[in-house]
Amino acid sequence: MAAPSIPVTGDPEADRLLVTDPLALLIGMLLDQQVPMEWAFKGPLTLSQRLDGLDAAAIAAMDPDALVEVFVTKPALHRYPAAMARRTHELCQFLTEHYDGDAAKVWKGVRSGDELYRRLRELPGYGEEKAKIFMAILAKRLGKAPAGWEAAAAPFSDDVPRSVADISSPEALLKVREWKKAQKAKGKGKADKA
Repeated sequence: MAAPSIPVTGDPEADRLLVTDPLALLIGMLLDQQVPMEWAFKGPLTLSQRLDGLDAAAIAAMDPDALVEVFVTKPALHRYPAAMARRTHELCQFLTEHYDGDAAKVWKGVRSGDELYRRLRELPGYGEEKAKIFMAILAKRLGKAPAGWEAAAAPFSDDVPRSVADISSPEALLKVREWKKAQKAKGKGKADKA
């Protein structure tokens, strides 16, 4: 398999962080709603710069209002910075309590797609669709594909360029954008967003 990459942000440093820091990837996926993918997945780099690194235990230990201030500082990390700061805080608290603050433990050693899906669904802010897309990112972009992941992550496990999991190049990003635009034109709802 080629070197892992998720070239979604247009910023090489932000893209590199997504494949080198599991917490950055989890936070990027958490932020991926109601904003362009590029903005959501660049958020972890901006947050890392503002906090002098990403550390789940350190974020969990922060006063939630202090984290809100970090998110709302211009340029804001999200369209809804206060709400997403609180979700990020909850995510980091959960990771600290259940995975010793190590985001990669969510998927390390997982043997089945169903188990990985269950673990992802337990994460604050991770609904059904977000969990499935994240599974597809792990399998398609990072080579972490437990048995049965395709069924557990469907439809995001297929070859249709529909989500961030399908972005392997700037051209692939354009294909995902085109697919989303076509779905929107057809009047498709939330289930097809990524």
